[in-house]
Amino acid sequence: MEIRRALPQDIRELLHCLKMRSKYAVLLVFVISLVIIEKENNFISRVSDKLKQSPQALAEANSTEAGPAAARNGSLASLQELDAAFSQMRSHLHNITLQLAGDGQPGPRRHVLLMATTRTGSSFVGEFFNQQGNIFYLFEPLWHVEKTVNFLSGPASGVGSAVIYRDALRQFFLCDLHTLENFISPAPEGHLTAFLFRRGSSQSLCEEPVCTPGTKKVFEKYHCKNRRCGPLNITLAAEACRRKQHVALKTVRFRPLEFLQPLAEDPRLDLRIIQLVRDPRAVLASRMVAFSGKYETWKKWLSEGEGPLREEEVQRLRSNCESIRVSAELGLRRPRWLRGRYMLVRYEDVARAPLRKAREMFRFAGLPLTAQVEEWIGSNTQAPRDGNDVYSTCKNSSEQFDKWRFGMPFKLAQVVQDACGAAMRLFGYKLAGSPAALANRSFSLLEEAQPAWVT
Repeated sequence: MEIRRALPQDIRELLHCLKMRSKYAVLLVFVISLVIIEKENNFISRVSDKLKQSPQALAEANSTEAGPAAARNGSLASLQELDAAFSQMRSHLHNITLQLAGDGQPGPRRHVLLMATTRTGSSFVGEFFNQQGNIFYLFEPLWHVEKTVNFLSGPASGVGSAVIYRDALRQFFLCDLHTLENFISPAPEGHLTAFLFRRGSSQSLCEEPVCTPGTKKVFEKYHCKNRRCGPLNITLAAEACRRKQHVALKTVRFRPLEFLQPLAEDPRLDLRIIQLVRDPRAVLASRMVAFSGKYETWKKWLSEGEGPLREEEVQRLRSNCESIRVSAELGLRRPRWLRGRYMLVRYEDVARAPLRKAREMFRFAGLPLTAQVEEWIGSNTQAPRDGNDVYSTCKNSSEQFDKWRFGMPFKLAQVVQDACGAAMRLFGYKLAGSPAALANRSFSLLEEAQPAWVT
């Protein structure tokens, strides 16, 4: 009876302790508690069996004056009440763990990295994960890091940048968002910032409790789209990340797949990498519109019509294609550390059948595809034909994905094919041998996707 009276106070103290601890401490306590509970249950079962076999012996050992039946009934009643109390405590611990681990069904915590380059449709594909309520999604967190690593120069700059990017990704996956404070400019004050790049592209940063009341006098360079929120509290954002069941990040600033091995082998992470690629001819056509100022040399070459394109421009294009190809070839070779963790996806396949490809990607990541995501895909892939926002994620995808080919000069396509031929062949993009072939809609520039691209 002493144990039974003391037990509720123990539970209250334990729950109070849990509330004061971080998520990981809670999970550790939860696991230890389960082990203790199982041992107690086994002990209770053994004692109960002995009581059933020899109630008289137990009564004599306790020097009680009650008869065998009374001793048996009283002891069993106490044990049953104690067992019920342990079950209740286990239930409380389980519920608290679910609240801190995520809003969805219990299961392994997944960490999804959508790795792409600019103008490959990564913002559109990233929305698949952004629209799922139990996923904490970050849009281009490396944008801030890039501003810092740009000072690196020399032969080691590529390696140094990749290491910084990788280590930052690790911290973001672990919900250590305070790491961002080292890169945001101007620096956050009191963990508050109004300058997180494209905050409105991450739903988790624009919902309660992260969305705090707005402040009229504070200028917000990047604000939420559908509601008014105050400056981002990074501490609240980190707590929201920990409450979600899974984490997904989208980046166009990281390419060397081999540098992700430490993340794939980190026991704290369950990493899934989706590498998104697109026909490099389409990528160039899109970049020349979206980043017009950076392609003045290309435009001048096209308009003048004489002489070759400057070699440094061609070499930059070739290097971009080769870096993508090298990473994809590594993933498709299936090294032990990447098995079951790498998937190659072509944007064209997503554009032609977005719901089917979304299901494939979620299945690969070990995530259920919710009705909310399916609804978003249905309503955002049938946009009006005259839509012209180059940054929009709402498009008539089945008609847009190869629209570039009807406006691209053939000599421009030839430059891309010469510089990126190896990558195009790997990804199943056919080369156009003539202007007529490039502009002929009946001539498909796309081979069938390969099942081996999911590794």
